[in-house]
Amino acid sequence: MEDLRKPTPLDRVLGILQTAVLVLADAPPSRRPDPAAALRTQPESLDAAERAQSAALMRVNHVGEICAQALYEAQALLTRDAALRAVFEQAAREESDHLAWTRGRVEQLGGHVSYLSPAWFGGAFAIGALASLAGDAISLGFMSETERQVEEHLHSHLERLPAGDRVSRAIVEQMKADEAAHGSTARAHGGVELPWPVRQGMRLAARVMTTTAHYV
Repeated sequence: MEDLRKPTPLDRVLGILQTAVLVLADAPPSRRPDPAAALRTQPESLDAAERAQSAALMRVNHVGEICAQALYEAQALLTRDAALRAVFEQAAREESDHLAWTRGRVEQLGGHVSYLSPAWFGGAFAIGALASLAGDAISLGFMSETERQVEEHLHSHLERLPAGDRVSRAIVEQMKADEAAHGSTARAHGGVELPWPVRQGMRLAARVMTTTAHYV
């Protein structure tokens, strides 16, 4: 007989710990088709410098997805609104696809994922928890602003990726579309615009993360 018991707070905490292990030990499996699946099997003409550049950029994107997992897990845990919890959980599921795609591409390029992944996850979880404690409207506003900044970041990567790296470009294009959808969802559910100092603080923190993850 199907267990209809509602998840308890302890169940949710254990679920987050399981997610953290999956995210940090290996990428969870993608639920959606890889947008670059057909391209991955085709010969590539990238030279060593281009492969290194692509691997570094995709490592940064992978770190961004680790942070997204942590943010949305924290927001889902702490909201008291079941409908909003479903919004955050759905976003986390879609971001886990990005994790699988970016990690797979980094490894295909001969690169490595960030050595600081546990720190990225823990820091992002704390930030997501703080946003949630400020109330659902602020938490959704944080989600909206995060996704807006991520869109800008991914757009810059499309300009910096080698022209011949069609695989990475296909992945980033799909990620960019998903982030835009997440931002729209957050605003539709009542996300408010964050104050300018908060937005600038988020931008500064993102710059520190992306600069560090590019190399480490």
